[in-house]
Amino acid sequence: MEFQEFAGKSTEEAIDNACAHFQVSPEQLEIEIVSVGSPGIFGLGGRKAKIRAALREESEELLLTSAKEILETFLERMQEKSSVSVHQEDDRISLRIETEDAGLLIGKQGQTLDALQYLVTKMLAKKSRRKVRITIDVEAYRARHNEALAHLAQKYGEKVKKSGRPIILSPMNPYDRRIVHMALQDDKELKTVSRGEGLYKKVVISPAKKKEGQEDAAGPA
Repeated sequence: MEFQEFAGKSTEEAIDNACAHFQVSPEQLEIEIVSVGSPGIFGLGGRKAKIRAALREESEELLLTSAKEILETFLERMQEKSSVSVHQEDDRISLRIETEDAGLLIGKQGQTLDALQYLVTKMLAKKSRRKVRITIDVEAYRARHNEALAHLAQKYGEKVKKSGRPIILSPMNPYDRRIVHMALQDDKELKTVSRGEGLYKKVVISPAKKKEGQEDAAGPA
């Protein structure tokens, strides 16, 4: 919890200033009074009231409930009959969808699922005013996708080691790029970097040591 200091002619004004800064009500703040201040004599020699304030941290249980409710609202608006379960998984909130039409929610190469995950993450972060990590899955698609992507990264890693030339993979979202980086992070003969702008970037798999006369990079894989 990160406290900031606020001042005002009175304690009430200092609290109002804190609320305006965080754009929340007083009930959503942790407040410590530093000094109550004094008006002085004939308006001279007065001291301002000072407080320290920080946003209250939501309990993990409340955060999980909010994430589940946001996803359920999206699915309801999509007229998708489904049920949602939620649990904490390391530093992430994991949401699982049970539905009869998994293909519709997954979309081409998981794009619909990625979009849903992005929207729920943004809405929960805005509501809780804190950074959150969310994974949304349906019928274990993520697990199968992650395994296939890690296998593909290792396959291209072997090609790079044999040829001595870097390979540029097709643009990926942050989640998929992380899978590639993690799949090859323990291979001392390789290094991986992300290049590009925006949400979708390319991952470049390169030899850890560049050979003399080696070309900079191969085309997209």
